[in-house]
Parts: sequence; structure tokens; C-alpha cells
Amino acid sequence: MILYIAEKPSLGRAVADVLPKPHKKGDGFIEAGNGDVVSWCIGHLLEQAQPEAYNPDYKKWVIDHLPIVPDVWKLEIKPKTRKQFTILKKLIKKADGLVNVGDPDREGQILIDEVINHCGVSKAKKLATQRCLINDLNASAVKKSLNNLKSNTEFVPLATSALARARADWLYGINMTRLCTLKGQGSGFKGVLSVGRVQTPLLGLVVHRDLDILNFVTKPFYEVMVTLQTEKHETFQAKWKPSKSCEDFMDDAKRVLSKKLAETVVAKVSNQPGKITKVTEQKKKQAPPLPYNLSTLQIDAAKRFSMSAKQVLDTCQNLYERHKLITYPRSDSRYLPTEHLNEAARVTEAITKTCTTLSDAVSHANLKLKSKAWNDSKVSAHHAIIPTMKAINSKGSSRLSRDELNIYELIARQYLIQFYPSFEYADKSIESEVSGGLFIAKQKDVLAQGWKALFPQSKGKSTNAKDDSKEFSAKQLPNVKKGDLVTCTAANLIEKQTTPPAHFTDATLLGAMTGIARYVNDPAIKKVLRETDGIGTEATRAGIIELLFTREYLTRKGKEIRATNIGIQLITSLPESMGYPDMTAHWESQLEAICKREISYGNFMQPMTQGLQQLINDVGAVEFTGLNGLGKAPNKWGKKRKFTKKKSTVKKRV
Repeated sequence: MILYIAEKPSLGRAVADVLPKPHKKGDGFIEAGNGDVVSWCIGHLLEQAQPEAYNPDYKKWVIDHLPIVPDVWKLEIKPKTRKQFTILKKLIKKADGLVNVGDPDREGQILIDEVINHCGVSKAKKLATQRCLINDLNASAVKKSLNNLKSNTEFVPLATSALARARADWLYGINMTRLCTLKGQGSGFKGVLSVGRVQTPLLGLVVHRDLDILNFVTKPFYEVMVTLQTEKHETFQAKWKPSKSCEDFMDDAKRVLSKKLAETVVAKVSNQPGKITKVTEQKKKQAPPLPYNLSTLQIDAAKRFSMSAKQVLDTCQNLYERHKLITYPRSDSRYLPTEHLNEAARVTEAITKTCTTLSDAVSHANLKLKSKAWNDSKVSAHHAIIPTMKAINSKGSSRLSRDELNIYELIARQYLIQFYPSFEYADKSIESEVSGGLFIAKQKDVLAQGWKALFPQSKGKSTNAKDDSKEFSAKQLPNVKKGDLVTCTAANLIEKQTTPPAHFTDATLLGAMTGIARYVNDPAIKKVLRETDGIGTEATRAGIIELLFTREYLTRKGKEIRATNIGIQLITSLPESMGYPDMTAHWESQLEAICKREISYGNFMQPMTQGLQQLINDVGAVEFTGLNGLGKAPNKWGKKRKFTKKKSTVKKRV
């Protein structure tokens, strides 16, 4: 008997549906007609053991116990799903062969592997275990995946990375939360100060942005715009480009801060002759953006529909599990396997039936085109999020909600543009010299809409979250050549004010998490990180953001995300290293390196564990006086986070 172990019941049912019939439904499993069995986890059936499992004294929160670092790590069966674990354990022992059907990511990998390991499976049986990667829950796709099983041993680095992540989170979260809570309560804070490897530096991003805005002092800066007239009496506008000699009067953003300097330029060039020194005109092409991974989808949905990251993820899960209209949504990939090109006709046909607003877009798609998205070398366990070959009639009983249809349309449009030609435009620039000053005029002209035809403007707003139509010129530059004479008929001094950075929104906070290198201070770490690195994972980012709201560290003001007083006081009290993403971003980079077999588990865990004592020393010296009187009574944290206060000790939150 072969036992297929799925990550969740919905995935298990999808597997069972393609196995030989008749089926026999049992308690927590389905037996196929050929004797094979499908069972499932319900998310993680096992969890990292609590500190008191290592030492009963750790049940009380005491500073002297820290750091708590297990010598031998333990897992515990989650009480709520103990019954399903018992069912799986019996089936695993009975099975002749095992197939890991976890979701195609590191969490899906370890979720099944840890159950198999905890059940005491023999070494031979583990080595024979196979892996099934399912990105699409429709029957034809599931059959294809079952016919393409791989050895589960190929995915050991993926599981090792997930294990390192879980243990690092435990070490950091348990020790720092206990220490900060005890120190905070000693300073008059009421409640738990939750600290996490990812959540705390993420909170730090918001706090530091809010403080930058609060402390921002606006400054005037100056630009000079001139009107130049050609010998044919054609006129055009050009902007002064300050020379290197002006740098002493400019800020880091190359803005001129001296009004006197700008006034001097105006007086010097007014009504003066000049000449064209350079003319460039280039035809450029812009390829269609890649299909979505979860983060880019969440960012666009936040801009377009003001949806939170969690709302987008929940909607995607419905489209994937219930409706089976999209592929695996928690993907971090934006590329597609070339074999999927064979399914393009059926996928686009399904789009037409499910989303009638895209019917015209489908009819103009050229399925013979192959964009850069189709790249086998960039596809590993999972691929970009795209529509499946299944369709839903909009009038049917299972019709989509507004959110589901909106998200489906975004995903479908991003898929369709892969079959459209590049956007083409002409980039023209005229450089002129007047009285020794350089003035530049720029113009962009659309030559061919290409894939941008799928993002029409409506009521002054583009349906494209990345609309750049303002870059393109309404007025045409004259046809001139180098050496042509011009006259400055007008020169205007324009005074502007520097503006503070904008508060974070759902879209920009997600963008910060995925492009974290921009917010890293340490030049050495910044150099190591690629722009695609981030903190958190596709599957966890939405939950981490929501957790900060639950902890009352963040609040919303319209579309803006702002830190609360508790969040601000926590970050400004902690050692600087904990409130910035440098350390966490570097850890994320190392975890990815484990997946790629570039470093070992020990290379990551040993220095991380050694650094824990220094963090405890640093936080131990902190006084959280700014938190005095803040916070809520412990029972306000929810039934899973209750604790009782006992002098300087508390019972650990779950």
C-alpha cells in the first residue's frame, strides 16, 4: 500500500480524486480502489516544544534562565490535531511506500518530513520516500504530478532550511520576548512585549519612517526652466542642469538649495543666444512584466483595490483550493516551465469564460510569442501564479465574489501580456548651452502600445498599478541638430519644497519586505544581499504584518500604516541592531543559501546561537521607561496568549 500524505484535506481530496475508484472514506483518510491510501496533515501537526519541556523550571519566566538553548531539540504533537497525527502514524507504519505531497515550498516540505521522522520510520523507508509537487489542483494537473514523482531526498536542503528557520525563530522569539516582557513589566508596562526575528525589524521600518516624517524639516530648493526658440521660431522648454562647480550649493539629491545661485542663472541666460550641443533619439522596447509571485500580486492588489496582504492571500487560497482557478498561490517564483506553453490555448479559453472583461484581450493575444517568463532554469519546486485550464461560468452557483474576480483578473491579465509584443517608444533629448549653462529638454513618444494595451486608462486613472503615462510627452520637441542656434526668450525661477517620505501602506510595506536591501545599513551586508532577497517568506509576510496589528504595535489611518505609541517606545528602547533589518536580512540570505547547498545547517545555527548571549546582555541593560503605564491586562491578548503574573515571573505565552 502506498500512502500519500498531503499538507491539508483539500489537497488530499484532489489527489484521491484521480486515484482508482471506488473510494472508501475513512476517518482522516481515503482508500482508493487499488488499496492505496491518501491522508493528510492539518497544517503543522507538530510544533517546537515549549521551554518547560526541556526543564520544568522554565515554566516561570525568569531572567536568570536566559538564554534558553536546547541541547537536543524536541517536537510536540499539537493537542488540537492529535487525533489526525495518530491516524497518520498508524497508516505510515502500515504503508509499504510513502509520498510527501506537501505544498511545493520549504514549509510544505518539512511539514510532512517532520511527521514521517517523528513516527520512527526506518532509514530504508525514508530513503524510498517520494515527493509529489502539485501546483494546480485540477485533475489533469494532479495526474501529471503523480506521474512525475521525485525522490524525497532531493529536497533535504529545503527541509533543512525550514528547520533552521523554525529553530532560529524559536530561539530569538522565546528568549527576547521573555527578556523584554520582564524588563518592560519592571518599568510599568502591562502585558507581553512580543519580539520576533522578522516582526521586530519590520516594526522598526514603520517606526523609523514615522519618526523621519515627524522630525522632517522642509527646505526650499530651486530649479530654472527656460524657453528656447529655434531659428524657425519653434519654441520648447528645457531645464537647467547644474554643473559640478555648483555641488557645494546642492543636497544629496542634487537639488540646488541656493536661491541666489538660481537667480544668477536666470539673469545670466535671459534673452541670450545659445546653441544645440547634443541631440539623441533612441527607439526603446519594454518587455512585458513577468507573471506574479505572491508578493508582487499583493503589492498590485493593494495599489489597485486597497486590499491588505492577508485579504489577497485568503482570496488566492479560495481561488486555488475551492475554485481551482489558479495555480499554487504561495509561490516566490515569477517564471514558468516551457512545457506550460502547450496549455496556453486552453488557459486563455478558460480566461475568456471566467472573466469576460478580458475576452478582447484574449482574442488579440499571439500564443506563438514566447516571453522571458518561460525559463526552465529559473523554475524549481513551484512556478509563477497563473490561471488554470478550469473555467467558471459567471452565472453559476459557484460564481466568484468581487474580491475573487478582481484577483483572478489581475492574475489573468499578467499571464495574457506574456503573449503580447513589447511596448515601444522613442526617447528624445536635446541639450543646449546658453551663457555657459547646460539646459536639457526630454521627450518620450509612444510608438507601439504592445502589452500596455491591456492596461487602458479610465476616468483619469490607469488600471495598471505601474502606470507611467506621465513620463510621455504631450508636446513635441522640434526637429533640430547639433550646432543649431537658439535664443533664450524666457527664464523662470521655480521654487519648490522638499517633502518628507510617505507613510507606509500595505503595498509599500510589502515592497520593503521583498526589497529589504534598500533598508539595510551595513554596507557589507547590503553588498551580500540581492535585490530579490527579503525578510519573511511569501507564505508568512501577510501573517507577520497582521500580527503587528494584533499586538497593537501598528494601526491604520486610511490607507496609511502607522506605528502606535507602544510600537514606537519598543523600537526606540531596544538596541539599534534589533530595530533594523540588517541581521534578519542576512539570516534570510543564509537560509536561502542552505536551500542551494551553499552552506550547512551548522554554518547558520552556530554563530546565530553564539550571538544570542550578546543580544541578551544588550537588552538586559535597557530600561523600558517609555512604556510605563502602556499596554493592556494580559487576558486582553487572546485566549492563546494568556499568562498569569507572579512577582517578576509570568507564565509563557503560547
